[in-house]
Amino acid sequence: MYSRPVFSYCLSAAALAFLTFGANPASAQPPAQTEVPVQHQHEHAATPEQEHAEGEMPMAREGSGTAWLPDTTPMYAIHWQRGAWQLMAHENAFLQFLHESGDRGDDQIGSINWLMGMAQRKARNGRVMFRGMFSAEPGTIGGCGYPDLLASGEQCKGEKIHDRQHQHDLMMEISAAYDAPLKGTVRWQLYGGPVGEPALGPVAYPHRVSAAPNPLAPIGHHWLDSTHITFGVITGGLYANRWKAEASVFNGREPDEERTDFDFGALDSVSGRLWFLPTSKLALQASAGKLTEAEASESGEPRLDITRVTASATYHAELHENSIWATTIGWGRNEESGHASNAFLVETNLTLQDRDSWFGRFEAASKTAHDLAIAATEEAFTVAKLQGGYTRYWPTWKGLQPGVGVSLSAGFVPERPKAAYGSRVNVGFGVFMTVRPAAMAMHVGHSAAATVKVGEVAARAKK
Repeated sequence: MYSRPVFSYCLSAAALAFLTFGANPASAQPPAQTEVPVQHQHEHAATPEQEHAEGEMPMAREGSGTAWLPDTTPMYAIHWQRGAWQLMAHENAFLQFLHESGDRGDDQIGSINWLMGMAQRKARNGRVMFRGMFSAEPGTIGGCGYPDLLASGEQCKGEKIHDRQHQHDLMMEISAAYDAPLKGTVRWQLYGGPVGEPALGPVAYPHRVSAAPNPLAPIGHHWLDSTHITFGVITGGLYANRWKAEASVFNGREPDEERTDFDFGALDSVSGRLWFLPTSKLALQASAGKLTEAEASESGEPRLDITRVTASATYHAELHENSIWATTIGWGRNEESGHASNAFLVETNLTLQDRDSWFGRFEAASKTAHDLAIAATEEAFTVAKLQGGYTRYWPTWKGLQPGVGVSLSAGFVPERPKAAYGSRVNVGFGVFMTVRPAAMAMHVGHSAAATVKVGEVAARAKK
């Protein structure tokens, strides 16, 4: 039985249309003669040392919050100039039908989506940047989230969310950052805002190239990158050509089920993270954090503190022009109330000619009876999920690239939870339409920030 009424299906379609047409910055762009700086991404790109010699970090390296991606990351964005300001718009939207089988399964039509705007400019001897990121999911995903067998985390209607992925909040990020030279190639950075992301975990999954064509969240999201929406954060860091060290104070409490408000709290959680980029294709991170009162507990007991440790590696290989193979391997560990659990993830995306994307993900996670909403026991259960799919992107239109795709999955549970799920192996599938900006990567010379005409971006992306 469908979990959303017909009017909500229409709302999902309207949200996708808005993100495709109404929120398209290209329609407000200046004539084709206006010039904008576009970050070079391919074989002639400047090295990180050259970038820092010029006083700027490669734009492609910037992931979610203050997290880093490899320097060879393609940028799916619309980019233009207004005086001294560089402006950029990112988005990813799906209109999907999802089916999960078994006794815990469900069907749902909805829209998974997000839209982000960025503005930056030079300020004194440094750079200032503002970001705003929003999602229409509070209106386009019904109930307690969309079907995602074995996913868990947060609460809805007084109960633990299980076998579903909760909606993103309306306000996913409202932040500001400033960085400037300190000494030699070393720079300092300050980041914060009412909604942002602390220095904890890998780049959040909506921003990873390895996950970009995949509409579903990982089932280990709350072991790796769930803090990508945090209501109150301040981060300070130092970085150079190949490394970065940063620390945050933030509000570690998970957002409540009211997805359209601010869930402010004391900045009483802390985290630290180290980054290392041994090559332009590889980004490594290790991080740890103490999240105060992070999760609501059962039966009205005090909220639970969590100690989280993560490590990840993201690798991007440019196979040839407009083609990339992106892979992320991640591990996360949560310790709460004397119990520790681990989650492991491998996800990959092979995109050829900015047109054909094959994606896959395998996860294994240790989850408690509380996580899975089964009869209470002290035993933890190792569950796993295998998912894969294909997305076919169509030619670029007004800077945006629509597509259509399909995904298949299998969720695996041990013998004890089998009674709740109906089978030890439960399959699922999804079909979806999607739209995102075209990749900005192109061969335009040897400099790190070459100048091209706005009107040429979409034209080159079609080739």
